[in-house]
Amino acid sequence: MNLSSDINVKNKKAYFEYHILDKYIAGISLLGTEIKSIRSGKVNINDSFCSFLDGDLYIRNMHISEYSHGSFYNHEARRDRKLLLTKKELKKLLVKGEERGYTIIPLRMFISNRGFAKLEIALAQGKKDFDKRDTIKDRENKRELDRVMKRG
Repeated sequence: MNLSSDINVKNKKAYFEYHILDKYIAGISLLGTEIKSIRSGKVNINDSFCSFLDGDLYIRNMHISEYSHGSFYNHEARRDRKLLLTKKELKKLLVKGEERGYTIIPLRMFISNRGFAKLEIALAQGKKDFDKRDTIKDRENKRELDRVMKRG
């Protein structure tokens, strides 16, 4: 039984705004109504980011809509959620994340084969404006080249 095929939420702005240096797969500590909302696809990670609080890594500003069939036990839509990583990975991210110019951002959220919600996070460095222009130029050149190759 493959549960992972349908949920794959991506942060489309991440590759445009940042240079991706290192990627990690993290588990997320969720409530029951949150996982039900995620499985129905009601999650947005575009404006979210990761930060350390008391030695643990949390994802902040991730929006998981309230579960439609939830009662008064429903969750807050934008609460901080703990990310589950190994101590070695947490230490490495803590050291690099404190350096100037580095940040930890979510790239995509998916459901694993075992049915757990996972978050792919990345250690990233912000792009300057001229880097963004280069990215746009490369994308347009690739699109034009594909168009020419299809005609020929």
